[in-house]
Amino acid sequence: MSRLTQRRRITRLTLVGSGGDARQRSSREDVLAVEEPLEVRVNGESFSVTMRTPGQDFDLVAGFLVSEGILAHPDSLAAMRYCSGVDEDGHQTYNVIDARLAGGARLPASVSARQVYTSSSCGICGTASIDAVSKVAHFVVADDPAPIGLGVLASLPDRLREHQEVFDRTGGVHAAGLFDLTGELLCLREDVGRHNAVDKVVGWALREGRLPLRGTVLQVSGRASFELVQKAQLAGIPILAAVSAPSSLAVDLANRAGMTLAGFSRGSSLNVYSRGDRIREPAAGG
Repeated sequence: MSRLTQRRRITRLTLVGSGGDARQRSSREDVLAVEEPLEVRVNGESFSVTMRTPGQDFDLVAGFLVSEGILAHPDSLAAMRYCSGVDEDGHQTYNVIDARLAGGARLPASVSARQVYTSSSCGICGTASIDAVSKVAHFVVADDPAPIGLGVLASLPDRLREHQEVFDRTGGVHAAGLFDLTGELLCLREDVGRHNAVDKVVGWALREGRLPLRGTVLQVSGRASFELVQKAQLAGIPILAAVSAPSSLAVDLANRAGMTLAGFSRGSSLNVYSRGDRIREPAAGG
């Protein structure tokens, strides 16, 4: 059994007839995306618990620490390891990771005020206040020209969808994809939490020594929230595009950061909410 998916027996009910007054009942197995808790420890001390889809856990933790303003360079992360544990059936679990910091990296002063639990649908609700997540970014995105063609940017949702293997099996996960300015996919991650998917992409980039991610586009499968704009900014990503709508606070932050933010990107059109100067439109009559 994959750690990413599990099978469950379900009953499928279908209305039949023109009046919908009859139904068909059938029993079959369905494939579900796995959701499990992951406790993040930093230097041996519990820092947070998030609900996530298992897989690329080290990327998730590394990206989460970038998003918390703790890491910006791979040299600041000395090591990560799974802490031993067993479930009620005596099987080894992989739901606790301890990250060891190096190179002068420090936990934020607000760590003691942080709530322990974070759901898979919210990446900033575990902080004590909005001030605690308004971190100083290590990288500047406003001066990154990052020119991209409108056709390339509009095509990214379809390119993202082509590589969503877990979604194909379950229909129940979000995706985040990192692309270059030609539309080439650099990294794709899936998770039940959209912020986790982004953290996994950012963590991959940190561990590969790619931060800041200048000249890249982050395409996400859902909406663009404040937290996703913040994560992109802290990773040095100049362009964020979402299939759905942004929030007002996301637009405000993108404007302050000098980030291009696009929403309702559906293959042939998109809405631009900030820094549209990076998007090159086709020449008239071309």
